[in-house]
Order: sequence, then C-alpha cells, then structure tokens
Amino acid sequence: MKKIVMLFILVTSGLFSQTLKKGIWQGVLTLHEKEEIRLPFNFETKLIGKKTVLVIWNDTERIKADEVIVKKDSVNFKMPVFDSEFKTKNYGDSLVGVWINHARKDNKVIPFKAYFGKSNRFDFPPGKPYSAYEGRWDVTFSPGTNDSSKAIGVFKQGGSVYADGTFLTETGDYRYLQGMQHNGKLYLSCFDGSHAFLFTGKQNEKGMIEGDFYSGAHWQEKWIAVRNDSIQLRNANDITKLNPGFESVSFAFKNSDKKTVSINDERYKNKVVIVQLMGSWCPNCMDETNYLSGIYKKYKSKGLEIIGLAYERTNDFDKAAANVNRLKKRFDVGYEILITGLTGKEKASESLPMLSKISAFPTTLFIDRNGKVQRIHTGFSGPATGEDYEKFKAETEKLIEELLK
Repeated sequence: MKKIVMLFILVTSGLFSQTLKKGIWQGVLTLHEKEEIRLPFNFETKLIGKKTVLVIWNDTERIKADEVIVKKDSVNFKMPVFDSEFKTKNYGDSLVGVWINHARKDNKVIPFKAYFGKSNRFDFPPGKPYSAYEGRWDVTFSPGTNDSSKAIGVFKQGGSVYADGTFLTETGDYRYLQGMQHNGKLYLSCFDGSHAFLFTGKQNEKGMIEGDFYSGAHWQEKWIAVRNDSIQLRNANDITKLNPGFESVSFAFKNSDKKTVSINDERYKNKVVIVQLMGSWCPNCMDETNYLSGIYKKYKSKGLEIIGLAYERTNDFDKAAANVNRLKKRFDVGYEILITGLTGKEKASESLPMLSKISAFPTTLFIDRNGKVQRIHTGFSGPATGEDYEKFKAETEKLIEELLK
C-alpha cells in the first residue's frame, strides 16, 4: 500500500511545473459555470533583471504586477494597486486557480485558468471585417427597471473585426475594453485587478444594440444602445454644488503616518488647492491619481497643492493606509492622501456637509488662493475615453493656470 501511495505522489508531482514559462498567455475568469460565462484577457510573463513580472493587457493599457511568487508548483501574484490576488497551480502550459478580490464581501473568489501561447483574447476566428459598432451610442443599462441608468458607448473598429472602446457615465468611465465582433455579435472585456467586465451585444433589425453586462460574479444586467454621434453627458461641473451659505470647505484627517492634516494648515494657505475625494479601490480614482500626480509635479513650484481624501472599503486604519500607500508608490504621488476612516458616498457627504450630495468617486474640488471653491467636478473620464479625456485635461489645466495667476 505504501508503495502505491508513493508511486501516486511521484506521478502526480510530475504533472506540475516548477518554472513559469515566459511569454504570452490567455487568462480566463469563469464568472458563471452553469451559464458558461467566461471573461478572457491577455497577459505576458517575463523577466526584468532577475525578477519575474506579469503584465496584463487591456487595449493599449499595460498593468505590471511585480509581486510574483513562483514556488515549487505554485504561482501566486498580487495586483499592483488594488487589494486582489491570484493563487494558482502551475502545469507548465497552463495555470489553474482562483482570483480573490479582497475588496468585496461576497462573490470575491472566482475560478481562473490561463493558457500559455494563446495571444487571442476571445476564442473566435477573425472572420470578415465588420464595423457596424463603430461610433458613439446612447446606452441604457437595466432598461425598464428601477436600476436603470444612462451611459455613452464609444466603440472603435477602424474597418476591422477587432474592437475596443469604453462606456462614459456621470460617475466615470468603464476604462479599457478590448475584444472583437463574431457573427455580428460584439464581445468586449476588461480586467485590471478591480474591474472584471464582460460585455456582449448584438444589433437587432432596427440597428439597436441589445446585450448583457457582467461585472465579476456579483452583477449581471441587460443593456441597450441607439446610435447617436452627438450625445453628451450632463456637465460634470454641475452635479455636486456648495450648499447655500458656504464658499469654502474645511476638514482634518490623519495621513498614513497618523499625523493629523487639515486644509487650514499653513502649508495650504494662499495656495491653489485641489481636493480629491477618492478610494484606492476605485479604478477611475486610480486613473485620476495618475493624472494628478503629474499635475502636482508640473505646478507645485507655482503654488499648487493637492490633498486626497481616501474613503476606503475598510474601517481598519492600518489596512486602509497600506492600500493607499500602494497606490501612492505605484504613481509616485507627492501629495498627501488622508485616511478618512469612512466608507461610501453617504459617509463622504456627511464628512463634508458644506457640499450637496456626493454621487461619485472621484469627486474633485478646485479651490482658489483665497480658499473659495471655484469648481466641483464629478467623476473622471480617463485615458480610455480618448477625446473626452483630452478635453478634460485641457479644461482642467486651463483652470489651474487661471487660478495660479
């Protein structure tokens, strides 16, 4: 009997690999096993110096995960910004395991497989070039329900069967979506360590898109879209306002070193100040933090200061501080990000009673040298939105330069 057990151990151990192959992989998250709903994305494994890194692809975006542990038959790696990780077994040409999103309380563990040498995102043949989805679309999520909401779909194909794009909403965009058309149906996906998005859609006889949207294993809804190349969202500067009787804001919270910092401190007097309401768990906040980090370097010497207020998904100060510090390290953030100890938009509104209801993270305040709020911007249209992002940057930097004069 002992000989049989030892033989079994030797045979099964041979199935595992103790090295991680370098090259292109197709990763697949199984969102719903019974419905066979699978979200694909691509990544590359490579050596940088002597260090194994993993680079996730979403359209033009590249996300480098450098906390990779290859040990015996296991490959585990953490995402660089968000509180999520992969735990897998290495079979040489495949990895089998789970993705764990620690920011979620439910449905946070999703089965994962990866296949070496597969550079395609979706397992469909290219087929005939097809550009019926190119353009701008008036989108309704959960149509005809109490959860109904509006968005703008922006899709690009350029005469190709392959597609990319995003959805713009008043609270932010859906970041980099990448995929293709197959048999007239559109498939788009995104994975960034927080978002795990899968969209499918097909035009009906009237030219309207009808489809399904999956966010991880916890959310599924219908969406419809009508082509409208001139559609625009409500002005993001008109959503959150100062309450009557207020011209300025006041707050004090601890930074990650547990030092209390206030906007009324000497450091911020007679300065132009940007206040960023955000969370390290929020992908749109990540994009905005990346942008603001560069803005701070550009304008700090001219009198600009920035303060981030982090509304984390945990009441544990040390864990919240660790998450915020990961974000700061990733984007070389030179400004203070304070730990509010509060969670959610309702608590954010309560912590800043001089503002009307806060409806999105991020929400960004632009304050002049006299301490008066000059603009409140809701949401963030990031680099995946193309022209909308360029427009936002131009308007923001024009405002900053005017306030600095």
